[in-house]
Amino acid sequence: MKYPDAERLPLVENLHGHFVPDPYRRLEDPADPATRAWQAAQDELWRRHAARLPLREHFRERLAALSDTGTSTPPVWRGERRFHLARSAGQEHPVLYCDDRVLLDPMALDPTGLTTLDDWQPDRSGRLLAYQLSRSGDERANLYVMDVGTGERVDGPIGGCRYSPVAWLADGFFYVRFHQGVHLRRNGRDVPVLSRGALSYGLQTSADGRWLVISAGTPARNDLYLADVSGGLPGRLRVVQEGVDARTAAAVGPDGRLYVVTDRDAPRRRLCVADPADPGRWKDLVPEDPEAVLGAFALLDGGRLLVARTRHAVGEIAVHDAATGGRLGMVPLPGSGSVASLISRPGGGHEAWFAYTDAVTPAEVWRYDARTGTTTRWPANGGTDPADDGSAPSDGRTGSANGRTGTSGGRAGGTPVESHHLTCTSADGTPVRMVVVARPHPGGPRPAILTGYGGFGMSLTPGYAADSLAWVEAGGVLAVANLRGGGEEGERWHRDGMLDRKQNVFDDFTAAAAKLVADGWTTPGRLAVWGESNGGLLVGAALTRRPELFAAVVCSAGLLDMVRYERSGLGASWTGEYGSASDPRQLGWLLGYSPYHHVRAEIDYPATLFTVSAADSRVDPMHARKMCAALQWATAGKRPVLLRHERDVGHGARAVSRSIELAADVLAFAAAHTGLTPPAC
Repeated sequence: MKYPDAERLPLVENLHGHFVPDPYRRLEDPADPATRAWQAAQDELWRRHAARLPLREHFRERLAALSDTGTSTPPVWRGERRFHLARSAGQEHPVLYCDDRVLLDPMALDPTGLTTLDDWQPDRSGRLLAYQLSRSGDERANLYVMDVGTGERVDGPIGGCRYSPVAWLADGFFYVRFHQGVHLRRNGRDVPVLSRGALSYGLQTSADGRWLVISAGTPARNDLYLADVSGGLPGRLRVVQEGVDARTAAAVGPDGRLYVVTDRDAPRRRLCVADPADPGRWKDLVPEDPEAVLGAFALLDGGRLLVARTRHAVGEIAVHDAATGGRLGMVPLPGSGSVASLISRPGGGHEAWFAYTDAVTPAEVWRYDARTGTTTRWPANGGTDPADDGSAPSDGRTGSANGRTGTSGGRAGGTPVESHHLTCTSADGTPVRMVVVARPHPGGPRPAILTGYGGFGMSLTPGYAADSLAWVEAGGVLAVANLRGGGEEGERWHRDGMLDRKQNVFDDFTAAAAKLVADGWTTPGRLAVWGESNGGLLVGAALTRRPELFAAVVCSAGLLDMVRYERSGLGASWTGEYGSASDPRQLGWLLGYSPYHHVRAEIDYPATLFTVSAADSRVDPMHARKMCAALQWATAGKRPVLLRHERDVGHGARAVSRSIELAADVLAFAAAHTGLTPPAC
């Protein structure tokens, strides 16, 4: 394949004694005429290649059908009003409802589909709603306030609110301006409250409006404060946690106690309680479980406390005594999948709602009734359970899905699917879990996609995804590896894959790929890897470390130049996860795996597709441009290296149709270069 010319500069910098080449520095500037010409040529190259992908239309059709499921979120109750998001089949974006009335429809605001509703938070009475809108993937949203009754906009726009938490007072609200800290908004005016620079901030007020919790930190550690705001302004900030290498969250419950979830001295987290008057003195209520990671909790009437956990990436909810912390039983679940968004009414009540999904079940909302101990599927349009609605069995399991060992089964779109839970061994002997999803098969290697993330304490748990099912029903194997750096096994698991231990993540991923080959699921000539964002860094490192192990690589919005990553996008806020090139020791870590700096000439690299969004404000597309140019120059084989460039979207939410187009292209590319041929073709 003839690739567009890219000027290769003889640029080598001496950074702390390391001689660091950067031959494609010029491609960092998207406005440079040479970069624009190069990008236009890459666009044409991709279009020609994509037009010849045999299964592109097949995957478009299947993804459209498998995505046409609709979604809903658990209800948020404020006063007598109920708020939730729902997307019906055929809709491009989720719509925000108050009770059963449409409150905000992004497509009504912008028929082009380029505007997204990034976040929302009603006040305590349900009378006002704070919401955030962004356009073309920018994510630096504007915040507005609406009168829920009339639909009239009463405040805003307030700029620079990137997924800002909002904590309401009776006559105003606290919010976060990106990289500017916490502000109090009252009568259209702002008062700075707390700023610690480029950190992540969390805010929450208690149901009675008296207490404000403020968090400031990173994915690994944070400071936490409690303030009495009954007088309107925050009083003295009372320290819940400060200067401690741990991640902690807190909330004042309807019973007046301060509830604290922390990984301090408990990598899988514990739930503690304290008196708000003395918030630094905690005592254990629910101790750490040695095998499950504690997540959300909810308080119900009758002294019941629900605690959600993830046990080896499978969700569960336990019922505890709120006074003693003792376990009373388990909430029955519809299967062995993922549980999210555990919610109760602000004042307690006998009900709780949560989201459930697994590999073959689109996300559903379920309701738990503490009076009867049962769970039922909750319809978004009404809030009452029809008589014929399904109930979860008392043991919380269905069919053969045990979620621990062996296989679990299910069907999606009429296609039988099996999930296999495997364990491989990483380079240092650490066991790494992996879920393999495939159709029943008599045996023998098949085309496979392996994916992972391994960063920021984020967990990959079972969930419905149209692209996954489209691949599996076409006869492919999908493998999801739970790597160090993620949160599947708690904070220690996260820390074993960050900073100077980031290499563990790549070793885990390589071990997972080798396991798939050794067990006969696939072969190197039929194995693709796919990663996004930090997962793009993962597959970029795998590509340069073990190019012979893969037939195809898809790198979406990936971090690839780790020497200069902190100079653009949100890179400066990620130094706590990766390290900084300004530190001589940390630069050594980064250079040890930075994919761009490990590209070698005359290597037969796998077929590689980089996908980027021009408006990505998190990961600068320059990473993919530079890496693409380097690989196109270096590869000695005939397999293509291509760049798919998309305008008017960013790193996060997008219209469903745009997601389908991207996924169809990726799956068609992977199929073409791993030899996938669906049985019907």
